[in-house]
Amino acid sequence: MVPEELKYTHEHEWVLRTGADSVRVGITDFAQTQLGDVVFVQLPEVGEQLTAGQTVGEVESTKSVSDLFAPLDGSVVARNEALDQQPELINSDPYGEGWMFEITVAEPETIDTLLDADAYKAITEG
Repeated sequence: MVPEELKYTHEHEWVLRTGADSVRVGITDFAQTQLGDVVFVQLPEVGEQLTAGQTVGEVESTKSVSDLFAPLDGSVVARNEALDQQPELINSDPYGEGWMFEITVAEPETIDTLLDADAYKAITEG
């Protein structure tokens, strides 16, 4: 499942534009399937400045630990506090209740440089 309205990264994160210069970020269905049952998530803190490609957290599953990367430059304005108690939301609803954090993007035009659904599908199916 690769929703058409989202943008994607090579690190298997999805990005949803929520405003002119803001986005919501999570990991893809493909990523959560590869990880298995998610048991712990470490997210960036509100106010943290992010640089695209920087490690900003971790997703721990019964199989492995995977780094979480900043998809764009910006500042964290929200984090999904529900994941502290219910990290399994990432498995059950990766594009909805399993979202991870929101950022105000430093340069909003960079959102359009991320992968579209077709390009992301080519990576995961290739």
